[in-house]
Amino acid sequence: MTTPLTEHAGIRVPLICGAMYPCSNPELVAAVSGAGGIGIVQPVSLTYVHGYEFREGLRFIRTLTDAPIGMNALIEQSSRKYHERMSAWIDIALEEGVRFFVTSLGKPRWVVDRVSPHGGVVYHDVTERKWAEKGVESGVTGLIAVNRRAGGHAGPKSTQALIDELGPLGLPVVCAGGIGTPDEFAEALRLGYAGAQLGTRFIATVECTASEAYKRAIVRADEDDVVLSEKLTGVPVAVLNTPYIQRMGLKAGPLARRLLRGRRTKHWMRLFYTLKSFFLLKRSLTDEKKEFWQAGKSVAGIHGVEPAGDIVGRFEAALES
Repeated sequence: MTTPLTEHAGIRVPLICGAMYPCSNPELVAAVSGAGGIGIVQPVSLTYVHGYEFREGLRFIRTLTDAPIGMNALIEQSSRKYHERMSAWIDIALEEGVRFFVTSLGKPRWVVDRVSPHGGVVYHDVTERKWAEKGVESGVTGLIAVNRRAGGHAGPKSTQALIDELGPLGLPVVCAGGIGTPDEFAEALRLGYAGAQLGTRFIATVECTASEAYKRAIVRADEDDVVLSEKLTGVPVAVLNTPYIQRMGLKAGPLARRLLRGRRTKHWMRLFYTLKSFFLLKRSLTDEKKEFWQAGKSVAGIHGVEPAGDIVGRFEAALES
């Protein structure tokens, strides 16, 4: 099935394995790309969690597949040093042949300007129209609409509401959130989406290096087991309601909320939460006692751990039936 996403990314199946911290290990990225979708490299996950120097990690993925891969750029201006590092990672990705980029948090103009001369395209994560308009103004090629059923930082709106709101902007829109089955994938494309981005579904795979406890928890969970916690980044994040989460509580304290709203303090608080979340999530990847597990409502349709390529194949078949 040809859609704007398949044309822009150079892939056969309009399916993205979304960038996940800490779960985007090279083997998972390569498996999805090799099966006809596109896996997205998350640079901090590749380097800080999985221990690769960035260029080395990209080249390792290339030993596993020669199919297109993408890169995620978190572009919020949390610090000058981080911006410089992200800029360097984008330059390295371009040198290593990456041409599909997904941007999150912030105005993506500088990424568009950096990659466009090399034939690169940028799809921008958004949760509502006002952020999408900033992407359009920045010259992005497409939008990834993060709905209220997504894992991680979920948006406030439904799948239908987002396509109704973003479709008139004239860019291809990818559905992100709540897709765990081939039928849900096919339905998203019938609604007018150019493809779908999945995260939780690809954690419960053979190739993902998340702990077996994390994978079992996803398989066993229903959508009512997904709750929103402010303890990770200061804003609601969708996680599984484990005993660890229940002991920790879901709400940020009053001081933290006040500092996150302050004009002078919000960037420092975001940086603090970012560093805290990097540490917690990295530990939770392998430490089964740290049950801080991100997941979306798509858990309701996930009933087993299987190879990523098999998932892509079943989703592709759903478009042909």
